[in-house]
Amino acid sequence: MLQPRPRLEFVARRLYGWLTQLAVPLLRRKLARRAVAEPGYAEAVPERFGFYRQPPEAVSEMVWVHAVSLGETRTAAILLRAWREQKPALRVLLTHGTATGRAEGLSLLRPGDVQVWQPWDSPPAVKRFLTHFKPRLGVLLETEVWPDLMAAAAGQKLPVVLVNARLSPKSLAAAQRMAWLSRPAYAALAAVYAQTAPDAERLAQIGAPCPAVLGNLKFDARPDAAQQALARQWREQLPAPVLMLASSREGEELEFIRQWLALKALATPAAALARQVRVLIVPRHPQRFDEVQGLLEQLGLKVSRRSAWAAGPAQSSEALQADVWLGDSLGEMALYYSMSSLALLGGSFEPLGGQNLIEPAACACPVVMGPHTFNFAEAAASAQAAGAALRVADMAAAWQQALALLGSPAQLQRAAAAARGFAASHGGAAARTAKALNDWL
Repeated sequence: MLQPRPRLEFVARRLYGWLTQLAVPLLRRKLARRAVAEPGYAEAVPERFGFYRQPPEAVSEMVWVHAVSLGETRTAAILLRAWREQKPALRVLLTHGTATGRAEGLSLLRPGDVQVWQPWDSPPAVKRFLTHFKPRLGVLLETEVWPDLMAAAAGQKLPVVLVNARLSPKSLAAAQRMAWLSRPAYAALAAVYAQTAPDAERLAQIGAPCPAVLGNLKFDARPDAAQQALARQWREQLPAPVLMLASSREGEELEFIRQWLALKALATPAAALARQVRVLIVPRHPQRFDEVQGLLEQLGLKVSRRSAWAAGPAQSSEALQADVWLGDSLGEMALYYSMSSLALLGGSFEPLGGQNLIEPAACACPVVMGPHTFNFAEAAASAQAAGAALRVADMAAAWQQALALLGSPAQLQRAAAAARGFAASHGGAAARTAKALNDWL
């Protein structure tokens, strides 16, 4: 006879499976709507439900790596580079949940690799996915643990490992509220390799098996050297420093610009610098590029987009006459960070948890961050302690801090050196993680 808790977990997962099945028509409609703005969502839709074009004999003996979105796919690139150095013959089944992740993932494929959509987390879809591909090992990036997928993997005795794992206090509380679903899913993992000791402690609280701490893969990122060289060239051609709002989220762009306009109207030394600085905004999500441009133009500002400067902003009359530059390209964050003297960290000025601040550090770009960095709490605290990042209470304080740094070249240079040193001092997670994964093969 089943004990009360296992019985409740079984009933909860069955109910969850029925609900995900019932939600399939809603998902199809959602994908169709998203495809209007992002055509990538219309690509290979049957894969979402476990129907594939590749013959089963062509996809045997693969390791499955799941990188749900753009950020996770870039992290997967770091892991795969190190893993392939140790296992050159590695064949990868790469899955994603977003169009930007899938587009970025194309560059990671090698001959013999396969890329498909993540299966919708319903019993029939995940069963078809695992039965078709029969991967040797599953590798999930950061936070992607799904109840039906984990149950199906356990049923097929497929080891699934969570790497670069993180779990914020907020996410832990949410998982504990749904413990009947989340705890069995985490417990079904074969291993968990966490970014930090606090992440490991929180993961253990929700049932993950003995999390090991291997560090953050993002510290092993290598900024694109060609982009950095181009950025240095562009930076030397500009008469004023560039201040970047990096990976901005909804609501942050408007407050950023409002504070800037208010500062420019004052008769102070800081206001004079605010009038000189070149402002660059790079939204986190590409589907918002047009929206952000429209918002800026409604405020009476002239906007120049990165896609319009073939030879750089200093060679574009439109860019030189614009009030704001808009970064509207994918895969060029190293260019943007290396061109900027300083960056304000998007996602940290609204309660969204912040964005990756390791990437700007690797490009020697100091960061000013807002109060909300719970998704990267330990990295943010370490960067602040190293002098690579400064924390402020709100966007108004961010502008004041940014102008103080930009007005002090010696202090800005020290912050840039601290950022570079911070990024360099935490490497090695990719090689450690690849070695740990080899033990499962």
